[in-house]
Amino acid sequence: MYPDTVLLVAAKTVTLLCGVVLTWLTYKAYRRTGSPAMRALWVGIGFVTAGAMLAGGVHQLLGLPVALSSTVQSLFTATGFAVLTYSLYTEQPAPS
Repeated sequence: MYPDTVLLVAAKTVTLLCGVVLTWLTYKAYRRTGSPAMRALWVGIGFVTAGAMLAGGVHQLLGLPVALSSTVQSLFTATGFAVLTYSLYTEQPAPS
C-alpha cells in the first residue's frame, strides 16, 4: 500500500469518527430542544460527513473513477453546507 493511500485512509477515518460524534451530539441537542435550527444543523453535518465517507466508498468498493467519487463528495458537501446555512437563518421561537 502506498504511503499517500495510508494517509488518505487515516484522514477519512478521523473525519468519520469526528463527523459521527458531532452528528450524534447535534441530534441529541435537537431531540432535547426540538429546535428547527438544531435539526437543520444535525442534518447538514450529517450530509457533510456522509459525503466524505461516500467518496471513498464509491471509489474503493465500486471501483468508480476518482473524479466521479469526488463529484459525489462535492454534491453531499454542497448540500450539507446549504442546510447548515439554512440553520443559521431558521426562525427561533421566542423564549417563554
